[in-house]
Amino acid sequence: MLLGKYYNGLEIHRKDKIIFARFLSPHRIISTCRVNGGLKNDLSMLFNHQSCEPCNHTIQTNRIITQSPLEYLQMICKKYDFDNDQCAFMGTAANMNYAIIKDMTFRDLTVISVCTGGVETNAGRAGDPANYFESMGKFEKTDDSTPKLLEGTINTMVFINKPLTDGTLVRTIVTATEAKTAALQELNVNSRYSDGLATGTGTDQIGVACQLFDEPQLTSAGKHSKLGELIGKTVKQAVKQTLSLQNGMTPERQRSVKIHMERFGSDKKTMKNEICSLLDDDKKEVFNNNFEMINRDPLTVAAVAALIHLRDKISWGILPESCLPEVFSQYGAQIVVAISGKIDRMSHYYNNLETVIKGIESSNFSKFIYNAIAMGFNEKWN
Repeated sequence: MLLGKYYNGLEIHRKDKIIFARFLSPHRIISTCRVNGGLKNDLSMLFNHQSCEPCNHTIQTNRIITQSPLEYLQMICKKYDFDNDQCAFMGTAANMNYAIIKDMTFRDLTVISVCTGGVETNAGRAGDPANYFESMGKFEKTDDSTPKLLEGTINTMVFINKPLTDGTLVRTIVTATEAKTAALQELNVNSRYSDGLATGTGTDQIGVACQLFDEPQLTSAGKHSKLGELIGKTVKQAVKQTLSLQNGMTPERQRSVKIHMERFGSDKKTMKNEICSLLDDDKKEVFNNNFEMINRDPLTVAAVAALIHLRDKISWGILPESCLPEVFSQYGAQIVVAISGKIDRMSHYYNNLETVIKGIESSNFSKFIYNAIAMGFNEKWN
């Protein structure tokens, strides 16, 4: 199926489990592809292939994907009658029917971005602890812990109708990556490997292609250039929309206390158990039955999100840890008020929460939030 034809130099198609870009005119490509990756001037195609299901897929193909990428490429090209010497490719578990194409034009400059993505199990923050070390052509585990699920990848293809210098082509990857991270920030995507917000996944891939012809090359793809702006806008929009389709991840869905708390080790069961242990006996069943009403209440989410943001500011050193008692008491009291509705009791909540503060570590911080929620629900109907 032809999805689109652009600037008389590019066609984007989808067939079965593959989305491929066919170049109708010469392009220079830079990519993270394991075969034919790097900087290339002689490719005719860039494609994104769904290699497996997102969870627990153990077919033999997975071994080929990880251990013999050339064999994998040859297998795909044989099936679709592509020339494997002329192709660069990316693999993913994301559904190709959820791919999003975004294009924008300024004067005679056109940028097209094509993204697929999934982040629910493999989202991470740059600098998170890693489990593997590559040496002598092999990967070895660096600890004995059970490995986390690695399903989840954001793959990005960007196409530009103008020639770029080699340095500018490299710079497009920086801009596109910043745009992807901005999309994750706006969706409040949590790292699954630390208590930080995610900046990507552990297996993200990218390929960028610019058209080659006799015209002065563009020399800037940063945020001050229109090229950088178009890359940023198209990639960010495409990433957000593909995550909405693949994971159901929308701003409305992310409006949740539980989702905001997940990066500190919380889940629904833990939250309900911990909060109920702090409630009056006659309120436990009522709370359990109405958990989602509290969990998704806008004022409660706002108060929890504000305290999490301030906790991050202390963790990053922007706010001194010496002001932690006042910050936590004040903004914890906002959580209590959001649930109880009794703003005239703010000073009472402030004073009571002072005794609960233990620190910014994930477990202590979670317990503080649980205490504030329980205090608010205990007060709500009194």
